[in-house]
Amino acid sequence: MTELKHTPLNAAHRALNARMVDFGGWDMPVNYGSQIDEHHAVRTDAGMFDVSHMCVVDFAGARARAFFEYAIANNVGKLQTPGRALYSCMLNERGGVIDDLIVYFFSDDFFRVVVNAGTAEKDIAWFNRLNAERGFGLTITPRRDFAIVAVQGPQARSKVWQVLPAAREATESLKPFNAARANVAPYGELTIARTGYTGEDGFEIIVPAAQVVALWQALAAAGVRPCGLGARDTLRLEAGMNLYGQDMDEDVSPLDAGLAWPVDLTAPRDFVGRAALERDGSQQDFVGLILQKENGKAGGVLRAHQKVVTPHGEGEITSGTFSPSMQESIAFARVPKGVHAGDTVQVLIRDKALPAAVVKLPFVRNGKVLAA
Repeated sequence: MTELKHTPLNAAHRALNARMVDFGGWDMPVNYGSQIDEHHAVRTDAGMFDVSHMCVVDFAGARARAFFEYAIANNVGKLQTPGRALYSCMLNERGGVIDDLIVYFFSDDFFRVVVNAGTAEKDIAWFNRLNAERGFGLTITPRRDFAIVAVQGPQARSKVWQVLPAAREATESLKPFNAARANVAPYGELTIARTGYTGEDGFEIIVPAAQVVALWQALAAAGVRPCGLGARDTLRLEAGMNLYGQDMDEDVSPLDAGLAWPVDLTAPRDFVGRAALERDGSQQDFVGLILQKENGKAGGVLRAHQKVVTPHGEGEITSGTFSPSMQESIAFARVPKGVHAGDTVQVLIRDKALPAAVVKLPFVRNGKVLAA
């Protein structure tokens, strides 16, 4: 049996009596007591997540921009201002999603990328293959000497500034999907990005691994609530954000996973997977579902892999949960073309067909319910 990997915050989680689980080979906290309370803390105040299992990768070299023009489906031509971030999918030649990631531009010869934990080794091998085969000449460096803490919620930024007053000047004017790098005593070199995975405002902070426990404890002392993977999942699902391995993978096109928006097919550039996307197009639609109640009660909870029956054929739920913000059972589903918001479909739950309303994503953003 393979031993689980630990983030630098593992002992801190255990000291808080977190319930720990195996998440993609990492020993991670699913909650610290009440997953529901953690969820609401992020929607109404501020919560923090240990996302140090994700991997920071640095790219240095004169042809770094050319590398990303070829390696990812979104267009790095959009990145002109230092610190600007770009969400994208990285595709294989068949147009399937190898991973979804965030690319940070700091200079034409230096980019920083954050990739998912479960795909990190595969991603790095893919980066190295493209670099070698195409002769980009980059130095590609996985940075396991860094940890990452995501602080999310309407009070997240103010509480981060309370803990890191020296970083306020560099980050106060940051627009969403931008980052600043600052040397902040006593924590050292920080990359502070106005990004997240919850549908709320906040920062994702890349911090030297040796200093992350001190930062975590300082944030907790400032009233930022530790939150686990359970709340992270309900928050991201409410916010309409995909999870790699559930909502898309190497056999699923981003065009069938609600991810057409970070795919740029207009710029005249070649990128891995473009030919397949242009040849095959979109075969299915990606929609939100809300389970309908009968006599004021829902007959179950929407979960991944449940079958969805529509007048146009069958589909499948990719992610589902009970929404703490909406008090409804919600899901993402991949369905045949022709299914639209406002329609009603049937979901098979324990061999019973239950009605679900088709809605446009997201369900919740910035504390407001958008889907009804």
